[in-house]
Amino acid sequence: MTATRIDGKAIAGELRAKIAVEAEKLINETKVVPGLAVIIVGEDPASQVYVASKGRAANECNFHSVQHTLAVDTSEEALLSLVDELNNDIAIHGILVQLPLPDHIDESKVLNLIRPDKDVDGFHPINVGLLTAGERDKAMVPCTPAGSLILTKRVLGDLSGKTAVVVGRSNIVGKPMAALLLAESCTVTIAHSRTKDLPAVVRGADIVVAAVGRPQMVKGDWIKEGACVIDVGINRIPAPERGEGKTRLVGDVDYDSAVERAGFITPVPGGVGPMTIALLMANTLTAARRTAGLDDLDYASLLG
Repeated sequence: MTATRIDGKAIAGELRAKIAVEAEKLINETKVVPGLAVIIVGEDPASQVYVASKGRAANECNFHSVQHTLAVDTSEEALLSLVDELNNDIAIHGILVQLPLPDHIDESKVLNLIRPDKDVDGFHPINVGLLTAGERDKAMVPCTPAGSLILTKRVLGDLSGKTAVVVGRSNIVGKPMAALLLAESCTVTIAHSRTKDLPAVVRGADIVVAAVGRPQMVKGDWIKEGACVIDVGINRIPAPERGEGKTRLVGDVDYDSAVERAGFITPVPGGVGPMTIALLMANTLTAARRTAGLDDLDYASLLG
């Protein structure tokens, strides 16, 4: 058996196109233009690439997009003041602070200042609490888990009764992913580096979400025959075959061995990554729709 590759890049492109149509409808019917503000502090090259791609996606989706690029030595006070200003700006529905922040700035203080209804990353404790309490329709859901869920439902359909193992317990991916799968009536295990006999735990899963941050940690013989494997990891490893000092991107799953056992699998790159940006756009549209008193869209259903 060779797994079907889940093309996250194509599905994300489809989703952004649907979001652009829905944003246009919102603008025409309510005059509310979805507004996204991105703040970046410093000149980290990877962050610059991410921020540029978010800006392009926002423009593609017919959003009002603003970028605030601050010097690396910007004070915490100045950053908090900017967040507060954006909290009170009626043209802005989503605020995103690109992480990591410089060491002299308290990350949690900044993220917790963002108004929960504008927290399109879904990191504010109020949004975390709403999601965990099963009130997804009131929360902002973190983009990577939300995108991962859409990919899973795209290939499996109804997830009710399926067994899912999430490898990784981070606040950004592992825990919210588990909450989303629980809401889909899956039986969910959160596994991690301290889990006893991790391969055996993973081997029992219909759905495996790898979000542990270790390159190619999940081996093919850990995967149940026909399982759906969602690889959230993005790791850069040496690639001497490409030349001296060259690197390549790999996930948390050993793709070459897993593809022989899984039913469906996301590649790295081109799997979950593009969905994260698409769901950032979805969250921004959701925030704008809520401002206009409209119900949330079901993005998985929107894709068909």
